[in-house]
Amino acid sequence: MNNFAVLAKKEFVQMLREYKVIWLPLVFIFLGITQPVVSYYLPSILEALGGGQGITIDPSMAAQKGGEVLASTLGSQFDQLGVMIIIVSMMGVVQSDKANGMLAFILTRPVTVGSYISGKIISNYLFVACSVALGYLVSYLYVVFLFTSVDFGDLVVALLFYLLWILFIVSFTTMISTIFNSQGIIALISIVFLLGCRIIVGLSPVIDNVNPASMSKHAMEVLILGTVNSQAIWGAIAALALTAVTILVTNIWISKKKFNNE
Repeated sequence: MNNFAVLAKKEFVQMLREYKVIWLPLVFIFLGITQPVVSYYLPSILEALGGGQGITIDPSMAAQKGGEVLASTLGSQFDQLGVMIIIVSMMGVVQSDKANGMLAFILTRPVTVGSYISGKIISNYLFVACSVALGYLVSYLYVVFLFTSVDFGDLVVALLFYLLWILFIVSFTTMISTIFNSQGIIALISIVFLLGCRIIVGLSPVIDNVNPASMSKHAMEVLILGTVNSQAIWGAIAALALTAVTILVTNIWISKKKFNNE
């Protein structure tokens, strides 16, 4: 078994010990259910609670198309609470190895820094991507049941765009976890930067072309409009390039710091 496989297996064992394999998928399933259920029943709930006293209910809320509701699951639930939960679940991904001496121990073995980083990022990305996809699929089932169906091709293309954004989130959080030692600082910097990237989406087409968070906007457009934005390919290339930059910075940082001498 090569070094990458051993390190990836270690990551999955750690996820089992931390019960992450249980709670993270459940969180995204809950987020996936919340948006279609709230969108469908909120007018009835408000009407029951407020009656006709000062509350105006938009009847179009219950008449939304399935693609619009599924897009709001990505834009409202996954891009806000979901991003913060991913960051919190990953803020110690390298920091904990530095703190308990595991990183120094691993680097005294015949293991390259590249194998260590790839084992961390790929195993965590696969797990997070599966959790997000599971929540997305559950949301889709509720959308079809409560609203209208969504074209399967649009469903898949939107998910692929969104998973590029997730890949950047995972690699960026890993980089910050490598550079800083306090989990509070890691979470703060990651949340502020990544949510900041999401907030500025749509302000300028030029910024969107280099903003990895624009992948979320392109995913939503596919679900709502049924077409792929011509700028999406440039955004995808930029997202992959920025992901490569974060991995390179992580590699250089670990190599220069010489953790095996700490």
